[in-house]
Amino acid sequence: MALWLLLIAVLVVLGRREDARELAAFIPDCVVLFRRLLGDDRVPRRAKVALAFLLLYLVMPFDLIPDFIPVAGQLDDAILVAAVLAYVARSAGRNLIEELWPGSERGLRLVLALAAR
Repeated sequence: MALWLLLIAVLVVLGRREDARELAAFIPDCVVLFRRLLGDDRVPRRAKVALAFLLLYLVMPFDLIPDFIPVAGQLDDAILVAAVLAYVARSAGRNLIEELWPGSERGLRLVLALAAR
């Protein structure tokens, strides 16, 4: 979280306010997407279970790789998010993710790129 906030601050200082605004909205947009996916009847039960376990893992204070380890500590979270998004996209369809995405087009492209991995 601190790294995300630092990156936003750096973008503001560099005068890239639009990029900073978009980055600031990305994580909240992902939270809304996950909540919408969990509540949508078109998402298979197994995909909902995977999303629920991912959310539990992300809010737990313990990680596979502790967050105090630079880069690797945050990378394990990002890899799990990408893997679950890919699974949901395969089981529910990319169109559903596009339909439920609340954010910008650029953010959607990033989410779909993560889902394609």
